[in-house]
Amino acid sequence: MIHPSAIVDPAARIGNGVSIGPYSVIGAGVEIGDDTSIGSHVVIEGPTVIGPGNRIFAFCALGGEPQDKKYRGEPTRLEIGARNTIREYCTIHRGTTQDSGLTRIGDDNWIMAYVHVAHDCVVGSHTIFANAASIAGHSRVDDWAILGGFTLLHQFCQVGAHAFTSMGSIISRDVPPFVTVAGNFALPKGINAEGLKRRGFSSERILSIKRAYRTIYKSGLPLADARAELAAAADGAPDVRLMLDFIERSERSLIR
Repeated sequence: MIHPSAIVDPAARIGNGVSIGPYSVIGAGVEIGDDTSIGSHVVIEGPTVIGPGNRIFAFCALGGEPQDKKYRGEPTRLEIGARNTIREYCTIHRGTTQDSGLTRIGDDNWIMAYVHVAHDCVVGSHTIFANAASIAGHSRVDDWAILGGFTLLHQFCQVGAHAFTSMGSIISRDVPPFVTVAGNFALPKGINAEGLKRRGFSSERILSIKRAYRTIYKSGLPLADARAELAAAADGAPDVRLMLDFIERSERSLIR
């Protein structure tokens, strides 16, 4: 299932049931898991590990050198999990030794055309990156987050689980779990209630998240005092605990 025009390095490891389209180039140090499909004109450089069941469309460039002037050819890595859809013209780069040396994509993500994931990024599972969303180096996007088309995420920023960014959002600080943001620069607009309903969150859980949002964004409290109130509310409320843990690990401060 490898097209005759494809170039596959003898040192690459190709799983069972893998298809590789015309004119694609698979480099040394690349591992491709079972039942993954690679479209035409795709370039995958190593060291890169791609799990099973992925669909990678035409003209993607994966595992290339990081766009970092400090990079000096060190053997850093890209790891992509299982069952991801990566559409046309996406670019995902390896890590750098200034960080963990790893760029990591989880499972079951839907990554649309022209998306860029820079060096040392960590992307969870079940995320959606709409067309041309771009995340800069050392940033993190947690499970179930949705990035609207043309979202731009500043380096070292984090987007929490189940968060939502609207089209064209420019994000220079951290977005807590469950929060919707929009604008240039992005500002909080409420919680992602519709997304939570679609994922089966009960009305009680959503109400708890709304209360936590009001504590952070509507109470007028300094962030330290808001954190103290969240800590008191987090017992028996795992969604509030998730928000509190995110705030406590934030290094760039919250969008507020």
